[in-house]
Amino acid sequence: MADKQSKNGDSGAAVAVDDPAKVRNVVLVGPSGSGKTTLAEALLAASGTVTRAGSVVEGTTVCDHDPAAVRQQRSVGLSVAPVLHQDHKINLIDTPGYADFVGELRAGLRAADAALFVVCAAEGVDAATIAVWEECAAVGMPRAVIVSRLDHHRADPEGEIAACQAAFGAGVLPLYLPARDGLVGLITRRYFDYSQGFPPEVGEPAGDDLARMTEARNELIEGVIAESEDESLMDRYLSGEEIPEETLIADLETAVARGSFHPVIPVCATTGVGLAEVLDGIVRAFPSPLEHVPPEVTSPTGEPHASLRADPAGPLAAEVVRTAVDSYVGRVSLVRVFSGTLRPERPVHVSGHGLAERGHEDHDADERVAHLYSPLGANLREVPYCVAGDLCALTKVGSAETGDTVSSPEDPLIMKPWTMPEPLLPVAVIAKTRSDEDTLARNLSRLVAGDPTLRLDRNAETNQLVLWCMGEAHADVVLSRLRAGGADVDTEPVRISLRSTFAGPGRGHGRHVKQSGGHGQFAVCDIEVQPLPRGSGFEFVDKVVGGSVPHQFIPSVEKGVRAQAQRGLVDGHPLIDIRVTLVDGKAHSVDSSDAAFQTAGALALKEAAAAGKISLLEPLEEVAVRLPDEHLGTVLGDLSSRRGRVLGTEADEGGRTIIRAEVPAVELLRYAIDLRSLTSGTATFTRRHARFEPMPEGAIAN
Repeated sequence: MADKQSKNGDSGAAVAVDDPAKVRNVVLVGPSGSGKTTLAEALLAASGTVTRAGSVVEGTTVCDHDPAAVRQQRSVGLSVAPVLHQDHKINLIDTPGYADFVGELRAGLRAADAALFVVCAAEGVDAATIAVWEECAAVGMPRAVIVSRLDHHRADPEGEIAACQAAFGAGVLPLYLPARDGLVGLITRRYFDYSQGFPPEVGEPAGDDLARMTEARNELIEGVIAESEDESLMDRYLSGEEIPEETLIADLETAVARGSFHPVIPVCATTGVGLAEVLDGIVRAFPSPLEHVPPEVTSPTGEPHASLRADPAGPLAAEVVRTAVDSYVGRVSLVRVFSGTLRPERPVHVSGHGLAERGHEDHDADERVAHLYSPLGANLREVPYCVAGDLCALTKVGSAETGDTVSSPEDPLIMKPWTMPEPLLPVAVIAKTRSDEDTLARNLSRLVAGDPTLRLDRNAETNQLVLWCMGEAHADVVLSRLRAGGADVDTEPVRISLRSTFAGPGRGHGRHVKQSGGHGQFAVCDIEVQPLPRGSGFEFVDKVVGGSVPHQFIPSVEKGVRAQAQRGLVDGHPLIDIRVTLVDGKAHSVDSSDAAFQTAGALALKEAAAAGKISLLEPLEEVAVRLPDEHLGTVLGDLSSRRGRVLGTEADEGGRTIIRAEVPAVELLRYAIDLRSLTSGTATFTRRHARFEPMPEGAIAN
């Protein structure tokens, strides 16, 4: 939709920034329903970027432009909405709050230099938001807290501020207090009156507001002074000296920028309360890209490269943080430029390495960037260049996938990829008709290229096409996008790949004799089969004496036995953990051949299986569940109900416990959903294949 009007009125052209110091990249973080998208919409309208604010309910917001987001009335993907304020470009990065779309959140954190944590004044702070806060703290990302939805009928801003302090720890203090139709500034001691809308009128606090302000202001000043590099400030303050506002503001901005102090700003997007304070705070207190250390880079061959900085004249290094497919312009790649300047009509090198396990094979290609755009939700507004620190969109760069590095062909680079969660919910899809199969394949390749949290598994054993998703909501979005792309698909139960083995020793006689004129076929072999311990694999032993099977045909017998074991004996399940011993046989000087002995070997294994007992084996997964201590008993009981064997527990940081257990894979098909339900979304788990074990009598295979 390049250069197309947005649904709620794009009121201005995009502006290309020349100086990274004039850029602020801010990611909006918070649980679903906290008001992130509504806040972004209000800031767009307040800054004049759009003529009027859209509505999430009506599906007219800039950021929630995806049809799935409109249908679900919640964000399902990352979206960028730039605003101009005080000669600065603020790239607001709106991210989904639902756990299924954590991959989009991680991409937003990668693209940003600071984070606004948006929490609803009536909802408290959930565990997922605390986990993201800790993640930001680990890398020193500057953070501020927005207490939103002050007009909610259950709003308790003071209680919410206390909840944030308890959840996020030291350094979280209110910078403003809600009062009547506006805010009271604790440092400036001014009343910002929004009764007439945006921008506010500035006056003096009075009555109860003045008393509340005095108490909260003292606590704020002590917190700011504690973060100050001027050690004399505390002594001056304790001695009764009035610290100048300019000094307090300067120290506060420094503390916020270095990530040690986190101001709280109450905001009501519908009435405009707090919007001016948010914009001012972003510009004055959040760091520019010049203060952000870019990710590590190497050459595509792994050789070290000098560290980068946000220098428009430096070597080009940008990263694709999101890939989408637009019905008008095709593939759209959202790019964060970390170094150098990206310009249209110039060749670039696109590299993607290190994500092969997610279905993204390593690739390198030289491409030409035809146009650059500044994205405003789904709108693409053309710009002449994009300097280090800014965000832009590229179109029709066919080889670009999420996580790829865009650099100069003369100096190709690879950025260290960011951590992505593992998709753990399998969904088997099937095309309804043969004509849908090609469309399905094309759409899947596009979706996988743009979504690193989506893994595609073509299971040759079960003949199923399995999409590994983050949860039901993620799967719903993926399926809706496949259908929107023209592929009529259904889902079916996921089948688990089983194995089989001999429950006891067996003997088999394979005879393949045919005579139909000319060259015939003659091969006879006798084998013995013994079961082996789990994990031993397949062994073949030659114990033929007297040359009853000529030496040149012994590998043929082995080849036939191995091929039959791979094809399986019981419902096509491959045979493992056995030793096959060739003990005798017969050959013909003319009619024996390699093919004949292969067939005889396969027949001998079939006869041994028919005479003995075959045991089905199911895959066993090693599972590690990380959860808050209060859910420990519930999860342990649930694992036991899934035929799980708990190996042990260990304490982890943050009052959490890690449970290690072995669970049959068939019991984990919906575990991603069930675990979220059992723990209110506070637990995570990982899984990896351990081994195959006998399936109990009566257990349901698939």
